[in-house]
Amino acid sequence: MYAAIVFLPLIAAILAGFGGRVLGFRGQQIVTCGALIISATLGWVAFFDVAVNHNAQVIQVLRWIDVGTFEVNWSLKLDTLSAVMIIVITTVSACVHVYSVGYMSEDPAKGRFMAYLSLFTFCMLMLVTADNLIQMYFGWEGVGLASYLLIGFWYEKPSANAAAIKAFVVNRVGDFGFALGIMGTFFLFDTVNLADIFTAAPGLKDATFKFLGMEVHALTTICLLLFVGAMGKSAQLGLHTWLPDAMEGPTPVSALIHAATMVTAGVFMVCRLSPMFELAPTALTVVTIIGGLTAIFAATVGLVQNDIKRVIAYSTCSQLGYMFFAAGVSAYGAAMFHLMTHAFFKALLFLGAGSVIHAMHHEQDMRKMGGIYKAIPVTYVLMWIGSLALAGIPPFAGYFSKDMVLEAAYAAGSQAGYFAFILGMCAAFLTAFYSWRLLFMTFHGEARWKHAHHDDHAHGHDDHAHAAHAHDDHGHGHGEHVPHESPIVMLIPLFVLAIGAVLAGWLGKELFIGHHRAEFWGPAIQVLAEHDSIEKAHHHLPAWVPWAPLVAGLCGIALAWYSYIRRPAFAVEVKESFHGLYTFLLNKWYFDEVYHFLFVRPSLWIGRVLWKGGDGAIIDRFGPNGVAWLTVFLSKRASTLQSGYVYHYAFAMLIGVVAFVSWYLLRG
Repeated sequence: MYAAIVFLPLIAAILAGFGGRVLGFRGQQIVTCGALIISATLGWVAFFDVAVNHNAQVIQVLRWIDVGTFEVNWSLKLDTLSAVMIIVITTVSACVHVYSVGYMSEDPAKGRFMAYLSLFTFCMLMLVTADNLIQMYFGWEGVGLASYLLIGFWYEKPSANAAAIKAFVVNRVGDFGFALGIMGTFFLFDTVNLADIFTAAPGLKDATFKFLGMEVHALTTICLLLFVGAMGKSAQLGLHTWLPDAMEGPTPVSALIHAATMVTAGVFMVCRLSPMFELAPTALTVVTIIGGLTAIFAATVGLVQNDIKRVIAYSTCSQLGYMFFAAGVSAYGAAMFHLMTHAFFKALLFLGAGSVIHAMHHEQDMRKMGGIYKAIPVTYVLMWIGSLALAGIPPFAGYFSKDMVLEAAYAAGSQAGYFAFILGMCAAFLTAFYSWRLLFMTFHGEARWKHAHHDDHAHGHDDHAHAAHAHDDHGHGHGEHVPHESPIVMLIPLFVLAIGAVLAGWLGKELFIGHHRAEFWGPAIQVLAEHDSIEKAHHHLPAWVPWAPLVAGLCGIALAWYSYIRRPAFAVEVKESFHGLYTFLLNKWYFDEVYHFLFVRPSLWIGRVLWKGGDGAIIDRFGPNGVAWLTVFLSKRASTLQSGYVYHYAFAMLIGVVAFVSWYLLRG
């Protein structure tokens, strides 16, 4: 059963990818959707068996690497941590697969798309069930490859190609750090097996080694390197720039990769390696600070975005910051709880946004929407559910998980914890504001879509049937189009995710962060007693702290209502009064421009110098081009000796005889 959970998506990807001519489009969809539904069903069975009934186990699939004393087996590590990730990955992926049947119905390459989705799901499952760091790295790179294929699915579009390459390159930066961290771990522990590393870690907590010519604390250095990998995969501040551009992929890709699975890989990795991070407090402090900064950065940028998918993308980036600073204050259970609840309501929001785009004839700009709640009431209600969960309003899922994240940050009592708490509170207010800004601009107010000009079809983003050139996310067709509700095959996954957005927090609270959480997590998560911020939050917390996130969220909603419903001119006045700040946020704090100046331009200059000056002027000139020129030159000179006159040849022969006799006499 456990092997089927992991390998069914791979089998489906192979069948759909290579058997398209035999199966046909409908067959490809049936194979991939069926495999994921079965995998998700088995995943829930496994969750109750492994996590609830405490039946953790390791299943060896095959012997993988055996070189000298270095031995790595391909095994499935099934404990509470991996069981939680399995239900998140398989459930959301199954919903996305079914949703894609309707959403991608007009795309001529929908079979290839379904195969890519299943391949990505397999790689993600391989990552979370890894028994050793090499296998984890295999899954880590696998999801990177699959995300490249999915983001650049419409490869005819230059913008999609650029976004895919950007995601790939930025992730390579993080993955280089992750690879160094794995090498450092092997150097220190002489093994990459997780169980052996965790057993040996306490005995090496004070170990040092040389890194970059300095004597450094070994575990701190290793954990920081591993966290660099997490920063890239989970789009933390500094390595976040790929995530918004990844919205070039189809909306189901956004829901699967950028809401529920791939971007949470970094959070999972930090929680999985909690026995190491607990012994490296400096690394935990860095994780906390980066998480807090990411939460506030993404929230501020999300305030001014006009593309409905980009608003949700920056929301994802911000919520990932919450997860990381929860892990940074050793509240790993809270981080995983928020990861789980966030997967449901954020996937719901992304797929709901896809339903809006479908209804608006593939329009994504919220400034060209408005007044459509009566036309798509089901999507409207579902988007409200997702937004209420995101804003942390009870009794929805986000309320339970986000509150515990903030409470744990405060209860940690450290300067980094207070720093993260303050930034998290500000981000909670901003999150509620931009979430209701999205709802009000999209569903309420004037029906701006009736007056929008549909004249930019040629250069828009096709998020529904790009290859057919019949639809366009930004490019809007020709003439006016009445908004319409999505087909039932797209709405059913939304209802499933909505159930999770409503109930996941209430049902999971006691297990994930309650008083019996230690029994639930077992050895999957290890926290030192003095670091247990969740325990401190349960017993040593001022009365106002649990209420603060809810008040912040309600204030954000109220401000959004006043700015976009009660007095719409207010938002315009604020924009004009703070035009510089607005421009700064609209340009995403100018990270892309700074990176272009610091890294891209110098790289292009160095490349051009090496190309023109090195390769062209030196290597080619004195290498192949030089040899070719010299051969031609000597050939031409030699050809002049072939005059055709006999006396010329006789004279040359005489000179040869004289030279030969002279050499013989001199030698004698």
